[in-house]
Amino acid sequence: MFVTNMSRLTVADQEAKLARHGIDATGRVATSAQAAARCCAPGERAFVLGGPGIDEALAHRGVEVVSDHRAADVVVVGMTPTFDYDGLKRAALAVRAGARLVASNLDPTYPTTEGLLPGAGALVAAVETASGRSASAAGKPFAPMAQVVHDLVGTDGIVVGDRADTDGEFAVTLGFAFGLVLSGATTVEDLPVSPAPAVVAPDLATLVADLLD
Repeated sequence: MFVTNMSRLTVADQEAKLARHGIDATGRVATSAQAAARCCAPGERAFVLGGPGIDEALAHRGVEVVSDHRAADVVVVGMTPTFDYDGLKRAALAVRAGARLVASNLDPTYPTTEGLLPGAGALVAAVETASGRSASAAGKPFAPMAQVVHDLVGTDGIVVGDRADTDGEFAVTLGFAFGLVLSGATTVEDLPVSPAPAVVAPDLATLVADLLD
């Protein structure tokens, strides 16, 4: 499985991205948008600060996405490059009026070729500050995402990722082993990390080879 906290993209977009790298991931992608949708009840109305991946997951869950924040039962926040003051204002007003606040994930940053960019967690923090309420987190390393993965792959496995604070803690939540790769947010200078990984490798290919050996 490929488990991502990137909620902005749809599942098909995620699969297509992997396909461009020669990986057939059809039916094997789980996203924090799906985990966030699990935190909503069918029939509820959601005001969304996020991308089409969240809209897709909410639709599959039977949750109506509304543009009027005053009609919202829940506010769902995820990564979106169009985050602005108006959206922040409406999300905060909805939460102050009684809507629940759900975060697709709390990652403060994510790695790109430009460096570490603000992640969904940074946007969630703005809504929390403006609303005075704490969000329920859905993605890695929290229980809603663990439920998604357990439903798909069972109760035995290894989590491979580049962050101890999300991937490592997610392995703990799942009851899986943790394999750390140093090709993303964590570098060799950051070691040691907690939780301690069962295996550390410079990249995914090396980690897989080490495990097979």
